[in-house]
Amino acid sequence: MEKIKKAVVAYSGGLDTSIILSWVKEHYNCEVIACCVDVGQGKELKGLNEKAKRTGASKAYIIDAKKEFAKDYIFPAIKADALYENKYYLGTSLARPIIAKKIAEIVKKENADAVCHGATGKGNDQVRFELAFKALIPNVKIIAPWRQWALRSREDAMDYAKKRGIPVPVTKAKPYSSDANLWHISYEGGILEELDNEYDESMFQMTVSPFKAPNKPEYITIGFEKGAPVSLNGKKIAPVDLIIKLNKIAGRNGIGRTDIVENRLVGMKSRGVYEAPAAAVLYAAHQELEMLTIDRDTLHFKQELAHKWAEIAYYGLWFSPLREALDAFIESAQKFATGEIKLKLYKGNIIIASRKAKYSLYSEAFATFGKDEVYNQKDAEGFINLFGLPTKVQALLRK
Repeated sequence: MEKIKKAVVAYSGGLDTSIILSWVKEHYNCEVIACCVDVGQGKELKGLNEKAKRTGASKAYIIDAKKEFAKDYIFPAIKADALYENKYYLGTSLARPIIAKKIAEIVKKENADAVCHGATGKGNDQVRFELAFKALIPNVKIIAPWRQWALRSREDAMDYAKKRGIPVPVTKAKPYSSDANLWHISYEGGILEELDNEYDESMFQMTVSPFKAPNKPEYITIGFEKGAPVSLNGKKIAPVDLIIKLNKIAGRNGIGRTDIVENRLVGMKSRGVYEAPAAAVLYAAHQELEMLTIDRDTLHFKQELAHKWAEIAYYGLWFSPLREALDAFIESAQKFATGEIKLKLYKGNIIIASRKAKYSLYSEAFATFGKDEVYNQKDAEGFINLFGLPTKVQALLRK
């Protein structure tokens, strides 16, 4: 076994990373440093520093990365309109590269010779973390305990924690795997693995059931500058504050739930239930603004690229030339995406109430069904004749 002197562990305080601190220290007989990156977990961070040290870490870093997460990872996803398999807002996918980036900075600072993550050998996160580490700290050894140790299940991990007196926030009675950040909360495992089962309403933390949402619609107006959301109800607002506020507003109106059987990168299908209230309303507003401000051909091409962008993020290829190249195109396409979209939120529904754009390409004078002085309807005949010429020629020659 390769000799390790110092390892930095990606630490969250959850079941897996709690026992990993102890396991790495025992298995490699090395110094262990815990690094927790705050991307909006909230209350989960309370007492984490002390807990990490009690569990075997010589030092613990708690890094606040919420602002950078919102501005440099979430906002590009909004501009791209990126949805994986048309349903998933990439909450975990977007968080992993910034977590890996901050951990890599600590690895360099501490001159560590190993970095460790708690992703399982079945999931996407192992790929996301390790591709980021390969891009940022290519000469550092990567330790992935779930691919090495004898533990094979959550129950095994809980037994390991119990024997060593490690407190973990999960029980065998409710073994949900949950990931929370500024952008979403995900739920996997437990009764969700049975596809016949509806999700348990008590599971949700950010949203009320649409059936229990208010009987009166709530209006909000989101302002954008060059594709980035910058205001709420006419008032400028910082990215993190905007997302937090929209999570509350949309959440209380039953908006932002997704139940999906998705295709993992490793090949299997898995069921995930997600809460992403702010994401749902920001995407809806941004897409509507683009309908006003981007020409047809650019918009249609961008819509095709949105699927590729989402796939890149989902697959863990954030630190890739292709993602950077796509972002350059998307930024160019956003230069006229400035305006305000008013939304009506009602019992899980997002309804467009009004649109206003500084560089709108919509012209009532051209679009009207009433009398106009700018459009000659006779011109359409020649257009249709030329546009339909291949169809006509084919029909004549093959008759």
